[in-house]
Amino acid sequence: MPSAERSAVSLADIIAQTTRAKTVTSAKVRDIRAVTSKLRILALNALIEAKHAGDKGAGFSVVADEVRSISGEVEDLARDLGHEIVKLDGLTQDMAAQSQGVRFTDLALNAVELIDRNLYERTCDVRWWATDAAMVGQAGGPSPEGRQHACERLGVILDSYTVYLDLWLCDLEGRVIANGRPDRYGVIGTNVGDRPWFKRAAALRSGTEFAVADIVTEPLLRHSQIATYATGVRRGGRADGELIGVLGIHFDWAPQAAAITEGVRLSEDERTRTRALLIDSTGLVIAASDGKGILTERIHLITGGTASGHYVDASGQLIAFHRTPGYETYQGLGWYGVIIQS
Repeated sequence: MPSAERSAVSLADIIAQTTRAKTVTSAKVRDIRAVTSKLRILALNALIEAKHAGDKGAGFSVVADEVRSISGEVEDLARDLGHEIVKLDGLTQDMAAQSQGVRFTDLALNAVELIDRNLYERTCDVRWWATDAAMVGQAGGPSPEGRQHACERLGVILDSYTVYLDLWLCDLEGRVIANGRPDRYGVIGTNVGDRPWFKRAAALRSGTEFAVADIVTEPLLRHSQIATYATGVRRGGRADGELIGVLGIHFDWAPQAAAITEGVRLSEDERTRTRALLIDSTGLVIAASDGKGILTERIHLITGGTASGHYVDASGQLIAFHRTPGYETYQGLGWYGVIIQS
């Protein structure tokens, strides 16, 4: 990233110098045109006086014609110079947009890769914890003693993994039979069978598989934004064992996602006019460096069928994007990292 920042700063210097050169040159062109205008007036006056002088003014008339011709040539040169500086400015701006677009595309990729690496670990966590003896025992034969043990075990896990809000062990009907923070979230006995993550996990064929739901606000977790990963709890803790329950782990989405979008490497000047976003496969904003539009705003990317790229939209905004490439065995959910600069 440091090299990209250095090139961006260098390019900004070039743009600034070109802009100053355009300003100075435009001013000088105006001065030249003012002088040539005066020369043409003088030449015209000289021709008039030469006519009045008759034969004696013939030589002076030739000089006046020459002055007028030269002033016309100078005027043409000034006009051409003005056109060239405008072209140079345009090329510089195009080069700036291209360079900035490439840099922002890299930043977009970096953002979505960071979250995918994080979520890959969540897929490993849920499949591992579903084989815990306390989970298997309580799901296979619910009892007050087993529930207490399962809650304690889930609490121990939460103490070590601070990125989670809560972990829910459910029976096959969707009732929560144990959770890691029963004192904070009184969800035991609540039926969550209508949640997408539960339905998907209950339909999995093996303990090596996992289910995931879109980012949502969960009322039972004090309306926190969560990313939930789930898998089946199976008899004996075996991947091919009979399904006896479902474990759902609720990733504390908002602070983790904010850390990624707010951590995108931008200069102080860029931060005032640039948004770093994560959007889901439907274009819904699920994280934003400015904290705006989360779970309410949709971004309609013009991708042209490509996984990454950049373009300037109708309002003049530079938009760079990169689709998730996935990480390890986690293929991602079709999310995009997006950078928008006004």
